[in-house]
Amino acid sequence: MMLLAIDFDNLHQVLRNLYQEMLPLCGDMTGVAKGIAGLGALFYVAYRVWQALGRAEPLDVFPLLRPFAIGLCIMFFPTIVLGTINAVMSPIVTGTHTILESQVADVQDLQKQKDRLEYDARLREGKAWLVDDEVYDQKMKELGILDATEKLGLWMERKFYDMKMWFRQLIRDFFELLFNAAALTIDTLRTFFLVVLSILGPLSFALSVYDGFQSTLTSWISRYISIYLWLPVADLFSAVLSKIQELMLKTDITLLQDPSYVPDGSNGVYIVFLIIGIIGYFSIPTVAGWIIQAGGGGSFNRNVNTAAAKGAALAGGVAGSAAGNVAGRLLGK
Repeated sequence: MMLLAIDFDNLHQVLRNLYQEMLPLCGDMTGVAKGIAGLGALFYVAYRVWQALGRAEPLDVFPLLRPFAIGLCIMFFPTIVLGTINAVMSPIVTGTHTILESQVADVQDLQKQKDRLEYDARLREGKAWLVDDEVYDQKMKELGILDATEKLGLWMERKFYDMKMWFRQLIRDFFELLFNAAALTIDTLRTFFLVVLSILGPLSFALSVYDGFQSTLTSWISRYISIYLWLPVADLFSAVLSKIQELMLKTDITLLQDPSYVPDGSNGVYIVFLIIGIIGYFSIPTVAGWIIQAGGGGSFNRNVNTAAAKGAALAGGVAGSAAGNVAGRLLGK
């Protein structure tokens, strides 16, 4: 699973690089957007000037600057708009990722300590030969060749133990795969949405010049920031899961330090923990939508939340069915 985790980390990095590689493409939409925004600015200014003249009212110049400010944003969209938003949001991403890395490091240290204590517990109960090849070979030498019946029974007991551990590890690997796939799915959707919003962003800004489409500007900004926050929210969720795992490991370590405690080697709790993580990953769009929302973005958020709910239901159905039909029977033995 270490190799699998490394592969998923590489895929996440590929998605980061993909976003950076696709950003220059938003410049291709600048020319079209400038034309649309220029025509909109002409109607925008002409309508208000004509309205002021028709009513014999003084002309308010400040509102007339809005289309020109939007036009400047369109002309320098990658720098002024995307550059500013990304520069403001990057420290948030860095901070949450630092929290996650510290939690993961603590969990790895505690896991190593727990593995050592479990091995010591096997030694205390006289079953270290089940998990240690050297101890098993030494045990076989002590029995001698003449004691074939006991030697065969010892060999069968170890094989049965190996098969049981193999099934448990297979189930664990399966749910770890689903867990990593859920995280990768959220990251892929986030990258796709950000790329689309970045490339077509100049067009959204251009349409916001027209009357009746002013909310397009605030909607685009709220959607971009909300989706950008998927990554820090996912890191915080992973940090919470790591903290829960850390507390579980501390409890197991406390129990293993008791000489009378005998570990059962079951992965049942850990598998349930992975199922919770799989379903929880699909709640990230909903949580990110709670952080920022502007007028006109409600329909988008509802659509994203609906898609996330369907994904959570699908993941929960797959995970729950597999856990009930396979993990429940095998881990209960």
